[in-house]
Amino acid sequence: MSKPFASSADLGEKRQTLEMLADGVYALTAEGDPNVGAIEGEDFLVCFEALATPVAAGEWLARLRAHTGKPVRYLVLSHYHAVRVLGASAFGADVIVAHDKTRELIAERGRQDWASEYARMPRLFKEPASIPGLTWPTATFSDTFTIDLGGGRGDLVLAHCGRGHTEGDLVAWLPRQRIMFAGDLVESQAALYTGDAFHREWASATLDRVASFGAETLVGGRGAVARGQAGVAAAIGQTRDFLEVMLREVGGAGSLKEAFARTHRALAPRYGSWPIFEHCLPFNVSRLWDELHGVARPRVWTPERDREVWEELQS
Repeated sequence: MSKPFASSADLGEKRQTLEMLADGVYALTAEGDPNVGAIEGEDFLVCFEALATPVAAGEWLARLRAHTGKPVRYLVLSHYHAVRVLGASAFGADVIVAHDKTRELIAERGRQDWASEYARMPRLFKEPASIPGLTWPTATFSDTFTIDLGGGRGDLVLAHCGRGHTEGDLVAWLPRQRIMFAGDLVESQAALYTGDAFHREWASATLDRVASFGAETLVGGRGAVARGQAGVAAAIGQTRDFLEVMLREVGGAGSLKEAFARTHRALAPRYGSWPIFEHCLPFNVSRLWDELHGVARPRVWTPERDREVWEELQS
């Protein structure tokens, strides 16, 4: 019997938790659903991630407005995936910031990704008709982008740490508070999605760069906030371990189906009960199989291709 496709059967609402990480620094986590955040400047807000629809984003903003009425000047997008960007219109941001490669990926495959993610994770798309179209960054960068928060609040530094979850991931770093919003480059007690990844670079140089900041609080793409140096190191270590196990098991397989079976068997004891593990693994293994067999850039996911991979591997 086939398992329900991706997260199509995951229809239960997740409990959201709004945490203040430091004065004017907020994170909203949701039991394995995508995390979002906000940072107060002197007279403006920087919001991190946009969620999947304007309606979903509006609910997050309503919670945030209980703490601050400052206008959103910057909306930062960690990467191009639909569940992270399509709610952007709700913020009314003056500037939408992303990496150069994120803009290129939206142009190249944004429509297909939208259709793919909506079919995989329908619950996240609250009132999908509210989405006005693709989200287009209005400011992009290749290495770093610094926002002066004003009023003695220090800087917010956006940085590209290398290819990982996608070609265009960025992190948001508050050096004064030693807080990092890492997007999906790091997960904390949640499984990884690697269907558009560069596994070898992510597991090595990219995570090394993330670790080099020395964060003492880290908000990953999903899961709980990692606190303290040990907690941050554990989240980065979990992410690296997941990738290294995948590289070992897929690299030692003789076929795609064998690669999936080996990887599932190796990862499930530690990660199998964590959010989106069963959902992601067929797509993860398919991408890594391609990568190890000479397909340098991830192939575009479409609803049709998603179903083919799912039926082949998760049946």
